[in-house]
Amino acid sequence: MARYSEEFKESIIQKMMPPNNVPVSQLVRETGISDVTLYTWRKKAVSKGVPVPGDGKNPDQWTPENKLAVIIETAALNQTEMAEYCRKKGLFAEQIQQWKAAFISSASVQPDSQPRQRKVLSDEQKKDKQTIKKLERELNRKDKALAETAALLVLTKKAQEIWGAPEDD
Repeated sequence: MARYSEEFKESIIQKMMPPNNVPVSQLVRETGISDVTLYTWRKKAVSKGVPVPGDGKNPDQWTPENKLAVIIETAALNQTEMAEYCRKKGLFAEQIQQWKAAFISSASVQPDSQPRQRKVLSDEQKKDKQTIKKLERELNRKDKALAETAALLVLTKKAQEIWGAPEDD
């Protein structure tokens, strides 16, 4: 079993991270290290708190956990530091702001309001079911009326064939 120095591991992990986003398959070809080993290194880096080890994905496709890690990391940065961080990670400051806004808006739903929302949805569902039943009854009534009219028309035609057309007086 080969032993690799921590510096070497970190350099490989850096290659997996943005902006490089080198796929593991390419790193396997370049370094000769097995893909299982590389995935293990990346997993350990995530568990140590290294945010956003790349997996070849576009930053918009990152997991919510990775996006949150970036938001937390950049919370205390000024504009210059933020720009440098974004260049290093292959991000845009606007992306981070959008992620932050999305997390804030999703977190703004209060847990105690969920039962109220469920009740509102339940009430709406009941109203929808009532409307559907009413419309189905009306449709059935109209179908029956149409069938009756069609039957009368057929009977009228048969009567005309049997007795002939009515004569005017």
